[in-house]
Amino acid sequence: MVRTSGFIDRRAVADAVPLAIPALPFGFVIGVAIVESEMPTWAGWATAPLVFAGAAQLAIVTLAGTASVWAIIAAVFVINSRHVMYSAALAPAFRHQPRWIRWLGPAVLIDQVFALVSLRPDASPREFRRYFVSVGLVFYTVWNIAVPLGMAVGPVIPESWRLDFAPPIMFVGLVLMGVRRIPAGVAAIVGGTVALLTVQLPDRLCIVIGASAGVVAGAAAEFVVARGESDPLPELIEVER
Repeated sequence: MVRTSGFIDRRAVADAVPLAIPALPFGFVIGVAIVESEMPTWAGWATAPLVFAGAAQLAIVTLAGTASVWAIIAAVFVINSRHVMYSAALAPAFRHQPRWIRWLGPAVLIDQVFALVSLRPDASPREFRRYFVSVGLVFYTVWNIAVPLGMAVGPVIPESWRLDFAPPIMFVGLVLMGVRRIPAGVAAIVGGTVALLTVQLPDRLCIVIGASAGVVAGAAAEFVVARGESDPLPELIEVER
């Protein structure tokens, strides 16, 4: 039975906290980037509640003042293209939800939220809605606390905290909690390796390239595993002594 307290799903909160903790350093780093960016401080802060997507928010902040508006929009579009896959995967679950959740829910559909809710395919529409909203609120709250704190303590953070390696810090928790089967492990290893090898590419393309490589590798591994499970086992011939 799902334990709830009013509208909040306690199980969802318990599931979200381990993934929210690794996101804190990323939020801090983005807060530092906002302070050092040519973007006005108030505008940089506003990207946290309005954009609510770490990699895209980091691209907006770091490209401000050095790239055109259209270049920034294109970069954000490329980085967030993976959300199309998330939406397609969750479309059956959202089809039976009220209109307000169909309109507002995608605003908090980040990587960690998708990883958690995708593990509950058999939940009823009401249970899914409570779980989704609870998880989304946890990450939205944590993120909008971490970013302003990073802005406040930015001057005292060591320069050794490189922005290029902030996303992997966050995705460590995602991988640890999300990997349950061999195909998922293959996807995580391939995606993470490719992302690290391409981390120097502009506009955070390493995330899209790594995610694409992980999806392809995971699908291939899923096919191999499924084919192996469907093949009949060879008959065991008992040899008489």
